[in-house]
Amino acid sequence: MKPQFTFLLVFAALVGLSFVMGGVDPYYLTVIIFIGINITMATSLNLINGFTGQFSLGHAGFMGVGAYIAAIISIYLTKHGMSPEGTSGIIVLAVSLLGGGLVAALTGLAVGIPSLRLRGDYLAIVTLGFNEIIRVIIQNVDYVGGARGLAVPQLTTFLWVYGIALVVVYFVENVINSTYGRGFLAVRDDEIAAEAMGVNTTRFKVKAFVIGAFFAGIGGGLFSHYIQYITPDNFTFLKSIEIVVMVILGGMGSTYGVILAAIILTILPEALREFSEYRMIIYSLLLIILMISRPQGLFGNATIKKLVEKYKTEPKVT
Repeated sequence: MKPQFTFLLVFAALVGLSFVMGGVDPYYLTVIIFIGINITMATSLNLINGFTGQFSLGHAGFMGVGAYIAAIISIYLTKHGMSPEGTSGIIVLAVSLLGGGLVAALTGLAVGIPSLRLRGDYLAIVTLGFNEIIRVIIQNVDYVGGARGLAVPQLTTFLWVYGIALVVVYFVENVINSTYGRGFLAVRDDEIAAEAMGVNTTRFKVKAFVIGAFFAGIGGGLFSHYIQYITPDNFTFLKSIEIVVMVILGGMGSTYGVILAAIILTILPEALREFSEYRMIIYSLLLIILMISRPQGLFGNATIKKLVEKYKTEPKVT
């Protein structure tokens, strides 16, 4: 079946499910919504860390930028005559998410251009520093509530969350499977060899950063418009670590592995809530065991290996 038809079928299924979700217990619905947001966040980071081979620890910073910008836009629009209900509410959320995503992408560009000539641990330190800078700035801006936080209208729904997650997965898979997308894989595999073959590695890294930041900003907007109250503490470096763990556990460069890891790592802390005193200890031990037994992640480099095999079997153009 062609990817376009698969996309339409899954979207149709999501539309059908959205009518059923109204009767689901609010607690379970919240977990389901967080799974969808985490799929968007992990898939977007996988483009940077998994497919392009960088090591970013600042994804929560982009998420925070998107969350606050989207919140400011929706608050402004609702205060100036646009109702958060019905068709008007759909327009408010769409404009807010787009605004949050674009500002997060511009922030990713501003961070990416000077820092992505670095690699490995150095890049991780720079992006981690950026994450903290964003959090401290938000914490000291009274217009957005500072450390007190900001109240946001609830506009996010099941269909919005999973519809956007589906678009992100579809987009990343199509980009990576395209001829152009092999530039990202070339940067990951060997930057020096890629440069020798004429690939502008810095440009591909910056593009991956900008695209990943854009989708992270949208994920942040969905998050803020669901929980209804955001503070800078929602976007600390621990949130970045949580998303990085999803990518590593799922398998660097494996979209479907990352999706599975996002589901597992969202449900697991909730499943362990009965053991509240030992929950984080058990959670950490399970992660350690998984990483020892499967250091390559749940799916390893299955996606990249598939692309390599596909390339080998393609007829060569002379």
